[in-house]
Amino acid sequence: MTVNDPPFTAFRFAVALDLEEPVDGLAGPLCDAAFAECEGLEMTMQPKTLAVGWLNDRQVHLIGPVSHGQLTLKRGMTTNLQLWRWFTEGTRPGSVLTANGRITMRSADGTPVLEFALNGCLPVRMRAPALNARDGLLAVEELALVYETLAISVPGESAPDAPPGDRASVSLGGGPL
Repeated sequence: MTVNDPPFTAFRFAVALDLEEPVDGLAGPLCDAAFAECEGLEMTMQPKTLAVGWLNDRQVHLIGPVSHGQLTLKRGMTTNLQLWRWFTEGTRPGSVLTANGRITMRSADGTPVLEFALNGCLPVRMRAPALNARDGLLAVEELALVYETLAISVPGESAPDAPPGDRASVSLGGGPL
């Protein structure tokens, strides 16, 4: 990116979510919705710090475990109940309904500029908005997901790891993609 390039616009992104393993009653794609906000794409590494006997003026830092954030999608509209069913089915004893997802950030002209691949997603919170009749759509005030891995890439270069299969792209604010 040079000085003359326009900045990335945070509200021009698309999200796709689909189950790792198909399940009766949950047709893909899971995420057939549009959301106004997406936050929680983060990684944190906890370093291991060692004191070495002959190095009294410093500490040695080693790579430690990596943890990932909690993805929160806010103010969404959907025409189906797949996200709600995924949460309901996933909370039954013995059920592990993980999904994989992709978030694509686009430039002001709609060109994909950055991709985040999420693997091993589980829903941890669903919240409905106040109930109002709006164009026959079902609303999701907030959907929170935890995820096992996060990979970042530039489209056209080494793409983030994601399983094969169709995924539905979803416009998230900022107009059509």
